[in-house]
Amino acid sequence: QVQLVESGGGLVQAGGSLRLSCAASGRTFSSSAMGWFRQGPGKEREFVAAISSRGGSTAYADSVKGRFTISRDNAAKMVFLQMNNLKPEDTAVYYCAADRSSVPHTRADNYDYWGQGTQVTVSS
Repeated sequence: QVQLVESGGGLVQAGGSLRLSCAASGRTFSSSAMGWFRQGPGKEREFVAAISSRGGSTAYADSVKGRFTISRDNAAKMVFLQMNNLKPEDTAVYYCAADRSSVPHTRADNYDYWGQGTQVTVSS
């Protein structure tokens, strides 16, 4: 079992930055790839970024490449998403998820555990 709790969301102006955090519990954290997904108003949940279990491999959605950075601290059981140059279209609830494997995936059905989400709102 893995429990995930996101934090760090909020309201920010376009061009601003936020850093999301995900605190994990459970013995399997260091062997699981981790991902961030988001769901905007009236939209389906979409992939944002993912990182391998040891942090050596990452993947990003084209819409966030060059602006968002995913990282992890296995000793602290934390995953982070640094979001820079935010745009109004980044407005969404952001979810942290634990992959059932050590390799990062972009499909939501590869992830077994999900947090409750944190709201990010970007004003224009």
